[in-house]
Amino acid sequence: RGLTDISLLERFIHLRYVDLSKNKLKDLAPLNSLTQLLWLKVDGNLLTSASMQELPYLQVISFDRNHIMDFEGITHPLLANLSLKENKIQKVLGLSHDQLFSLQVLELRGNKLETTAGLGVSKLKKLYLAKNTICSLEGLEEFKQLETLHLRDNKLEALDGFSDSMKCLQYLNLRSNGIKSFQEVEKLQVLPMLQALVLMDNPCTEEPNYRLEVLSRLPQLQRLDKESVEEEEREEAEKICQTRKQTE
Repeated sequence: RGLTDISLLERFIHLRYVDLSKNKLKDLAPLNSLTQLLWLKVDGNLLTSASMQELPYLQVISFDRNHIMDFEGITHPLLANLSLKENKIQKVLGLSHDQLFSLQVLELRGNKLETTAGLGVSKLKKLYLAKNTICSLEGLEEFKQLETLHLRDNKLEALDGFSDSMKCLQYLNLRSNGIKSFQEVEKLQVLPMLQALVLMDNPCTEEPNYRLEVLSRLPQLQRLDKESVEEEEREEAEKICQTRKQTE
């Protein structure tokens, strides 16, 4: 609606659900008095900061398609789902690990992040980092409860950084990166619960017997590139694994 001023909302202190998407807002200060707020959506505005007064019951926020550059001022204790898709975040500055102890889903697709360092919030279960410029994986040992990790469309050429402390990770999407060798894929053996892996559009997928080579290194996989692993494939992969061990 082209709104630039929402000061009128200050008096509606019992509002719980607010959607202010597709306006021209630069400031959310009038929302600080809405202490009962549970859900807030402000996609497609002109915000350069996500900073607000701490709101005690706020559980879901979406700041997609703004001009936000950091995490400063996001300190809501019950916040479980935070989306900052398509902003201008380059570094993880201001992420309040000690205050965002309820955060389970963090959506950061389409930003300018170059590393995963500093993103390991204690209870985080789903992390979406597609379409950034990530070239190094750092701090992953902090992701002890993470179940889903999306890294599609980044700049990864090496898979160093995965940790055996990531005991809950089940789904990993690495589509459209620069993974060239199966030696890099082998580094995923430290992930004990990994069940689904996406490697499509990486150079290694052009290699002969690609699926079998991956399965011979990661036999616990149930799905590879969206397709279920067949029992026959698993048996063939086991043979390749045995042959490789004998050769070594």
